[in-house]
Amino acid sequence: MQESELLQEGLSLMGLGMGFVFVFLTILVISVTLMSKLIGRFQPAPVAAPNGRNNAKSPAPKGQDDEVMAVISAAVHRYRSSRRK
Repeated sequence: MQESELLQEGLSLMGLGMGFVFVFLTILVISVTLMSKLIGRFQPAPVAAPNGRNNAKSPAPKGQDDEVMAVISAAVHRYRSSRRK
C-alpha cells in the first residue's frame, strides 16, 4: 500500500471511531436528562421533618471543657519537649 492510502484509511478509521463515540455520548446525555425529568415528575416532593425537637447535642459543661483543654495542653507540651531533644 502507498503511504497516502494508509493515511486515508487511518483518517477514515479515526473519523468512524470519533463519530461513534460522539453519537454514543449524545444518546447517553439525552437519556440521562429524560430520566431525570421523568423521575422528577413522578416522585413526590420530600416531606420536611418536623422541628419539634432540637437534634443538636447540648454543649458540654464548663468543667469538662477546662479538663479537656488541660489534657490537650499537656499532650502538646509533652510532644514539643520530646521533639526538641
